[in-house]
Amino acid sequence: MKIAGRWVCLYRAIDQYGQVIDVLVSEKRDFPATRRFFTRALEHRPLPTEVTTDRAPAYPRVLDELLPTACHIVGRYANNPIEADHGRLKAWLRPMRGLKQLRTARVISTGHAFIQNLRRGHYELGLDVAPRYRLAAVFTELIFAV
Repeated sequence: MKIAGRWVCLYRAIDQYGQVIDVLVSEKRDFPATRRFFTRALEHRPLPTEVTTDRAPAYPRVLDELLPTACHIVGRYANNPIEADHGRLKAWLRPMRGLKQLRTARVISTGHAFIQNLRRGHYELGLDVAPRYRLAAVFTELIFAV
């Protein structure tokens, strides 16, 4: 995504069910940013047995360090689920004509991931409502809970 006319990297982790686990926006796609992303993503879940990524050079080194027993998959179309998951965020940002600050990109991408998880029913909120009306029902439940 572009922020103030410069390209930045958006890291997103999803599980096998499509739930967004973690999001990180970084100015660089280097070893420290990759380590920071995987460290944060692995705090919330049990350790995965497989990790699918693109062919960025920092991934094998970080994964060997943090997940030595996990299988690292870099097949040609293996990361299509995460790329498809990016599509909705990109479509949402396009009319906004980009963002101006890195902090704004972090807030928007994290909020977008939260809304996607709500819509897909990954939380125990609004499950008794048709998917079309789930988001409204979830926010109604959250209003009464808070």
